[in-house]
Amino acid sequence: MDEQVAARFEEVSALARQVVARLHQEIETLGFDPRLVQLQEIAAASYTLQTDPADGGQSLVGEWRDGYGIKVGELKFHADGSFFVEQDVVRPHPKRSGWFVEAVNAWGRGSQIRAEARLLRMPG
Repeated sequence: MDEQVAARFEEVSALARQVVARLHQEIETLGFDPRLVQLQEIAAASYTLQTDPADGGQSLVGEWRDGYGIKVGELKFHADGSFFVEQDVVRPHPKRSGWFVEAVNAWGRGSQIRAEARLLRMPG
């Protein structure tokens, strides 16, 4: 990680941990056993800085990838304090028959963290 990326990561790391903790809460709220649905930790992502086209500020963007190099989640922390974090779950919903949990995501600004699951109806 280069110095600029490392500095920006340090600025948002406490918030990023809170956001991932909120994603863990969402997993439990859905009814999953948290030992069986493992979410990635913030240090496991690869980070870059990207210019936000909306305001020209520098956004810290991270990606989680699995052992095959397939993207399984992302983190975006914008210069204005807003953020979006998403991690794949890819499992049948534990409480709602006929539904599939594709991912959990969180968004907000500063200490305002909202989270939800992205559900899909099972085919058939």
